[in-house]
Amino acid sequence: MNLQSLIADHFRLTEAERKGLKKLGIETAEDMLSHFPSRYGSVSEMRTIAHLAQGENSTVFGRIAKLEARKAFRSKMALGTAELVDDTGKIKLIWFNQPYLAKMIPEGVLVRVEGKVSQKRKANEFYFSNPKIERVEKIPMSAEASLFGTESDAHHLHPVYPETRGVSSNWLFHAVQKIIKTGALDFVKDQIPADILKKYSLPSRKTALIWIHAPKKEGDARAARKRFAFEEVFLIQLQKQKEKKLWKSESAFAIEKTDAQIAKFTERFPFSLTRAQQRAIEAISTDFQKGTPMARLLEGDVGSGKTAVAAATAYAVVSSRPEGQSFGNLQVAYLCPTEILAKQQFENFISFFSHLPINIGLITSSGCRKFPSKVNPHGATDISRAQLLKWVGNGEIPVLVGTHSLIQKSVKFKHLAYAIIDEQHRFGVKQRKALVHKDKIVPHLLSMTATPIPRTLALTIFGDLDLTLLDEMPPGRKPVHTEIVLPNERDATYEKIRRELKNGRQCYIITPRIDEPDPAKEFAVQAKSAKAEAKRLKEKVFQEYEIAVMHSKLKDSEKESTMEDFKDGKIHILVSTSVVEVGVNVPNATLIIIEGAERFGLAQLHQLRGRVLRSAHQAHCFVFTESKGRAVAERLVALGKAKNGFELAEYDLEQRGAGELSGREQWGVSDIAMEALQNLKMVEAARAEAARLISEDDTLSRYPLLAQHLAARAEEKIHFE
Repeated sequence: MNLQSLIADHFRLTEAERKGLKKLGIETAEDMLSHFPSRYGSVSEMRTIAHLAQGENSTVFGRIAKLEARKAFRSKMALGTAELVDDTGKIKLIWFNQPYLAKMIPEGVLVRVEGKVSQKRKANEFYFSNPKIERVEKIPMSAEASLFGTESDAHHLHPVYPETRGVSSNWLFHAVQKIIKTGALDFVKDQIPADILKKYSLPSRKTALIWIHAPKKEGDARAARKRFAFEEVFLIQLQKQKEKKLWKSESAFAIEKTDAQIAKFTERFPFSLTRAQQRAIEAISTDFQKGTPMARLLEGDVGSGKTAVAAATAYAVVSSRPEGQSFGNLQVAYLCPTEILAKQQFENFISFFSHLPINIGLITSSGCRKFPSKVNPHGATDISRAQLLKWVGNGEIPVLVGTHSLIQKSVKFKHLAYAIIDEQHRFGVKQRKALVHKDKIVPHLLSMTATPIPRTLALTIFGDLDLTLLDEMPPGRKPVHTEIVLPNERDATYEKIRRELKNGRQCYIITPRIDEPDPAKEFAVQAKSAKAEAKRLKEKVFQEYEIAVMHSKLKDSEKESTMEDFKDGKIHILVSTSVVEVGVNVPNATLIIIEGAERFGLAQLHQLRGRVLRSAHQAHCFVFTESKGRAVAERLVALGKAKNGFELAEYDLEQRGAGELSGREQWGVSDIAMEALQNLKMVEAARAEAARLISEDDTLSRYPLLAQHLAARAEEKIHFE
């Protein structure tokens, strides 16, 4: 077997195993070897049933019996139950809201059970609550026997792999061992140059694969994980550094605007710029003058003033002439993830530029608008798409704000000099590339995000972007008062909100779901829904106030109408899903309830809380949770204490660990790389080595394996994550 051998050709797979492997992304032997353990168990964790203790996380082997899927007598909650038997006794297994687990394991088979031991209140009887369970071929004879099956291997650690339905950790362990025994590791080649491995005392790739899958001691496993974490961050950095060099080799419009000229424009703002905003504008202005395209990430909390920075720098562009011309304007494209946000930013730019002879356009899937209108010089008007495209194409509209419609091939600019992407992580690589490659001359690029990102993650994922932080809030903004609300405090919280509503304020209520969960679905999230909660509140709590619902399934016209009514004060309480997380700006809404807060990440909770930080009024965030777990409580306390999103992001990375940061889904990095992001020195070392190699030779002619790797990943010429 070699590294490219298909698993299906060498293993007899059931249909469930085929589906499970596909879900895990495992197709070849190399994929299997790259599926690393999430942790390691040891023989010392094994217990017999007679020696279990309440509150312990334990591993027990035994025979399964009395499997049953049923409903609890009083609560009618769906349960899966079973009994585990070994030579010393028996213990009950209970899976709450997971009755299907009782159907997955055949009666009478040998199993490995891992979980927390609980005790019934009224009886001296232990049980496992929601344990992990997997079928095994045999049971170790004693606590001294190895989990690998022989006495001589008792010193080994037992790898525990990320698993899925149909593919257990135990199955993966035996599959990996089978691949290793075939000699497949003899085909392993090392991508990291030998001098770098030596410099940072990292094992070779072959050694690291043995140590990570079959470590003899914890130190071996740690060294292997460190090596693979460094490797992934290094390869990402290598790609980013090459892209940065390519980007800087392009031509861009040189824009000469002095700080004094920009300051004259910002003097008209109805607020004073913070020092952080001034620094950001200066950094962007300096980039504009270089004649090579800027690539910068502007990161700041909700309400920190990113739009003002975008407007001030956009002024520098649209008040400049194309090179060699005494007429016309350079152009700006402003890309937004939602129609609500696009329309809001269109209005913002009108307020910033209304005193200047600058046309501003809006393009979305539902229509186009232009400011100023010939009929009404102080207002905008609807225009046809064809007319808008014509004016953009001949340069008559210097500023174009839009959603995905802005990046269609039919949208052509005459002198696009500056591309601004709002909440950039919501756009795919191809979408961003479509915007920055609309002309022969590459526009300067400003990506903006309110998502709190740990510094190490920003240095890695955005390695091709220069980073600017808005770490100050506008003067007069009071921190949001955040309160964690226990179930028995709900009524008192509603009274606090009623007092604020009587004073003219408005309230958001955020729920994890749109509709009530389907009781017939096994994996349905048991949480409050927007529709049902709005109905309950109107009938039983806030009868005297107007309540509306907002969620992603509504038509754009319905969302827009609802938001307009909320802005105008016709709606007092808006019950919504997290669709309001980005871009919604209602200064009078100073109250927010977040239901089921344990189901949201800290970064998302922080962004939701930022919805009420839009005015000088004291804002309040009430965090409702049904969970009594210590970990959830600690996270929510951190939410209340954190001064800003950056602090919260670092806490999230440190406390929640790699597996819970949604790295693979959100950022495109593996869990092991997310572990590396807890180590700033490692990230900086990987970045420095990657930059050195690219600066010496961006073709990597001395390192063909690295060159092949980059070629395989370089499907996009310019790849902004």
